[in-house]
Amino acid sequence: MKIALGITGGVAAYKAAELVRRLQQEKLDIQVVMTRAAREFITPLTFAALTGQKVITEMFGPPDAAAANVESAIEHIAVAQRIDLLLVAPATADILGKFAHGVADDFLSTLYLATKAPVIVAPAMNVNMWEHPATQANLALLRARGVHVADPDEGYLACGMTGAGRLAAIEAIAQKVCSVLGLRHDFEGQTVVVTAGPTCEDLDPVRFLTNRSSGKMGYALAEAAARRGARVVLVSGPTDLPVPEAVDWVPVRSTEEMRHAVRERAADANVVIMAAAVADYRPAAKQTQKLKRGDQPLTLELEPTPDILAELGRDAVQKTSRRTLVGFAAETRQLAESARSKLARKGADIIVANDVTQEGAGFDTDTNIVTLFLRDGREIPLPKLPKFDVANRVLDHVLEIQKTSR
Repeated sequence: MKIALGITGGVAAYKAAELVRRLQQEKLDIQVVMTRAAREFITPLTFAALTGQKVITEMFGPPDAAAANVESAIEHIAVAQRIDLLLVAPATADILGKFAHGVADDFLSTLYLATKAPVIVAPAMNVNMWEHPATQANLALLRARGVHVADPDEGYLACGMTGAGRLAAIEAIAQKVCSVLGLRHDFEGQTVVVTAGPTCEDLDPVRFLTNRSSGKMGYALAEAAARRGARVVLVSGPTDLPVPEAVDWVPVRSTEEMRHAVRERAADANVVIMAAAVADYRPAAKQTQKLKRGDQPLTLELEPTPDILAELGRDAVQKTSRRTLVGFAAETRQLAESARSKLARKGADIIVANDVTQEGAGFDTDTNIVTLFLRDGREIPLPKLPKFDVANRVLDHVLEIQKTSR
């Protein structure tokens, strides 16, 4: 994962070197961005040596560089698109004001406006500046827009005063970063198998039956579990999605291929999450030659595909030490009734159900609206959330089940 670390002009800028080292322990790739004032306190060479990367210090390079390489003139856009998080530490009162009011007069402030990644600011300043109504108003505005704040500590300040304004402890900032990115390490030592995407059932050498699944929910689950320390096996039907980092990717096409891949790997898994939209039916007989167009109606005979989730549920009941089994239910009506029935019939621990007719909850969206149905009878509705956030909520309840079943 890649983050941008913005360093602004305060005495605490020297602490950013220690922060880089701490964040590297989380296997984060760090792009440092320094304001002109920050370079009065510590040199870019320090961070170039620590990160092994060029430190961005100016909005524009030398005049001849911009002419030779157009990409350098829009580098803030490139950085904005490839980072997973923007962290500013220390964040001065000046940069907080720029962020709050949309001022973009240097690389860092422009990067803030250009990125859609989560943002964390760690303020550090004189106590009077910290307590000033303008600073507090700017922070309130940023919080309202979703910016995360690592509040400063109280203590002896460089100016000789005592009070709030010291940069938050390095560990506290690192934990805030881990929390926002979902780096929790609470699945270390566990193997999680996730299925994703559609399956395709061939009708003839040209045509096949499939569904509208994009695989985004399953891929979000795989990425979230990997970030939380699990060894993840992602069994995926055909999708156009990039494979998450540190994930063992197993591509499949048909339901039978997915069944074989899951059954082979589930034996050693602590958790199996069946997020794929597995075809319920397939042609009873695959044609070896392309079906020709005719003038008469064509009737297809379909047969049920193997029910992978139910097979795993039956296996789990027979095991002395049960793995946690999660299924998904995409419905268009009677959501609760269908989910409860599926929970009982399949032997799952959790059914994640959604009404795909709801805006923001259907196929190929970046958000989802789900209700979790648990074996203990609880029904937990979640608001519309990014699919990565939904994934973490599901994993939270998996951990809860594991703890109560010990």
